Amino acid sequence: MSGTDEPRALTTPPQDAVAPVRHPDAPAPGELLGAHYDRCFGCGTGQPHGLHLAARAGDGVSVRAEFTVKEAHQGAPGLAHGGVLATALDETLGSLNWLLRVIAVTGRLETDYVRPVPLGTVLHLDARITAVHGRKIYSTAVGRIGSPDGPVAVCAQAVFIEVKVDHFIDNGRTEEIRAAMTDPDQVRRARAFEVNP
Repeated sequence: MSGTDEPRALTTPPQDAVAPVRHPDAPAPGELLGAHYDRCFGCGTGQPHGLHLAARAGDGVSVRAEFTVKEAHQGAPGLAHGGVLATALDETLGSLNWLLRVIAVTGRLETDYVRPVPLGTVLHLDARITAVHGRKIYSTAVGRIGSPDGPVAVCAQAVFIEVKVDHFIDNGRTEEIRAAMTDPDQVRRARAFEVNP
């Protein structure tokens, strides 16, 4: 498919898509969303080499997030691995679903790498939902180096698919599912299943 726009068309909302509506119980703008699951590589604090990405609710249906590129995140010497940058975008985009109060998983993620991201850099990510069409949630994100107004390093377009909690129960490893389902903290129990597994 080299030289065609076909893949991009898959992340463009159809003409009859609707504008996203922030759920009335969504976290307030500026509120730290916290980890949806402690063992999540993207946002969890229980992963020593994870991204430890911290996302905050923004206005409307947007979030802002940050993560620092550490030694464990390298690809080429001194630079972030492209897969780690895609993971940071995916995690940020996935956190948007908390603003709609739906459980959704990544259906498609298209990442554009604009410039290298050096080790030690704080990557500032902005994401927003652009449209909803049935179970599909269309969103976009940009990652900037060093500050919210810094140079663009990465950007992405994505489609998330709304699912039921059974998606995780039927496909996850029994021990982790059982531990998450029996957590006495109702908020942590609900949030464990909110984004991409």
